[in-house]
Amino acid sequence: MYQFNGKEYPCCASLTMGVIGGKWKTVILYYLIGNSLRYNELRKKIPKLTERSLSLQLKALEEDGIVERKVFTSKPPMKVEYSLTELGETLIPLIHSIANWGDFVSKEQEII
Repeated sequence: MYQFNGKEYPCCASLTMGVIGGKWKTVILYYLIGNSLRYNELRKKIPKLTERSLSLQLKALEEDGIVERKVFTSKPPMKVEYSLTELGETLIPLIHSIANWGDFVSKEQEII
């Protein structure tokens, strides 16, 4: 058994998918590679993602220590930015591999 943030997983692959799996988490992480983005910037990059889903996914990624939420209150209006944590940055090679596979498969479909 593998444990992470109080949850148990039957194998290491299950743990990884538990943290980054689902329809939108990987997409969110992809856009945060090398960037700090505000909530609305993420919304613009992923227009099919609902506000509720984005909020829930960001919260889950934050709870797992993958994404950091920084609040800037020095001057109005309040500004919130999301970025990858050190732990989140360890996922960059995996996210790139997933993106490269998607690019490869879409090009293969064009040939067929």
